Amino acid sequence: MAENENVEKVEMTAQAAEAPAAPAKKDKAEKKPEKKKKPGIFARIKGWWKDTKSELKKVQWPTWKQTLNNTLIVLAFCVIVGVAIWLFDLLATNLFSALVTLFHG
Repeated sequence: MAENENVEKVEMTAQAAEAPAAPAKKDKAEKKPEKKKKPGIFARIKGWWKDTKSELKKVQWPTWKQTLNNTLIVLAFCVIVGVAIWLFDLLATNLFSALVTLFHG
């Protein structure tokens, strides 16, 4: 069995040595890749819309209660951040006014 494998290897190497390399390059030159025609604008829009609809079906939408809860949380944080900015602005304004009166005389 090992002899058969050796014979096959010798035959393969002999075939590889006999085969010229030039036709391979020639084949590449003859085979030009065909340009794929781009679908029209309406076909692309249709495909995009179809993909969008299929993706939106996979979305797990929140319930009305979850949406209301999240909205209230966002509004509360907006108020908190707004008050913090207002307090910082008030403090900075008063500090700046005190420094100006102190050094201005």
